[in-house]
Amino acid sequence: MFCRIRAFRLVSDEVNVARGEDGSPPALSGYRIMWLCVFFDLPVGTPKQRKAATRFRLKLLDLGFEMTQYSVYLRFCAGKEQAESYERKVEEAMPSAGKVHILAITDKQYENIRTYRGRNREQSLKNPEQFALF
Repeated sequence: MFCRIRAFRLVSDEVNVARGEDGSPPALSGYRIMWLCVFFDLPVGTPKQRKAATRFRLKLLDLGFEMTQYSVYLRFCAGKEQAESYERKVEEAMPSAGKVHILAITDKQYENIRTYRGRNREQSLKNPEQFALF
């Protein structure tokens, strides 16, 4: 299954940010914008374990994460504070068994992602000039 990451547009009035001298919205820093990545390997040997794993995946989707691979989910965050908030929410939703990794990276680091389909490298998506939060 493949997933497309949505483009986001940040409306500066929704976040308390200083405007430029000419009143224009400030440029967003790729070092402040974060991506929260959740990687997991959960047991599914019993019906109870399968139900717990499904509940966890559905909770990630409810929290606004997008599935990039079956057990890899990504979420855009406007900053470190928001990433930490979602990290706590993921921790609360974790099942009692299995392994879960949470990684926060900046948008600048995410720019360096390389995607391959088979042995063919896919064109990287250009980051939009503006971002929106939903």
